[in-house]
Amino acid sequence: MNVLLLNGSPNAKGCTYTALKEVKDTLEQEGIEAQIVNIAIEYFTKEDVERVAELCVNADGLVIGSPVWYASSCGLSNYFLDLLFSRIGSKMRLKFGAAVVSCRRGGASSTFDQLNKYFTISQMPIVSSNYWNQVHGNTPDEVKQDLEGLQTMRILARNMAYLIKAVKSSNVALPDSEAKIKTNFIR
Repeated sequence: MNVLLLNGSPNAKGCTYTALKEVKDTLEQEGIEAQIVNIAIEYFTKEDVERVAELCVNADGLVIGSPVWYASSCGLSNYFLDLLFSRIGSKMRLKFGAAVVSCRRGGASSTFDQLNKYFTISQMPIVSSNYWNQVHGNTPDEVKQDLEGLQTMRILARNMAYLIKAVKSSNVALPDSEAKIKTNFIR
């Protein structure tokens, strides 16, 4: 059982990483392997996207983290995620997903909503916590002082671990899939 955590911040060890690390550590305490991969690098190649795509498809769960930039997720991560989900979307059906956002003050709700759409369009159940999956702070040290935000990350991780374990131990067959119907409204 494993979860891939995608860090959508160009600051590899910043606030978003601090939140994702809390999730990762808790998942590992729950017996789930977890790996953080930074996707918001200045230059990336098709090979980078393909490597992350393979990791996603082989994971049981996916957590996408991003800082809030102008009330949305980081543009670098948006571009990477668009490329990534165009490759893996149909392969992620019924894997668990969760979004994590970090912000200084505001814009978390719209960013959280934006990231969750990658999961819903890919038929991925969204894992929740006891509040929206967000932390606040302008530096990693400030995020570490956001005790409510860190608790939200730990509860998120425990909920994801529980769901993955429940599905893995279940004998219930996955529901049948239907071929995608695409309607064009322009006639």
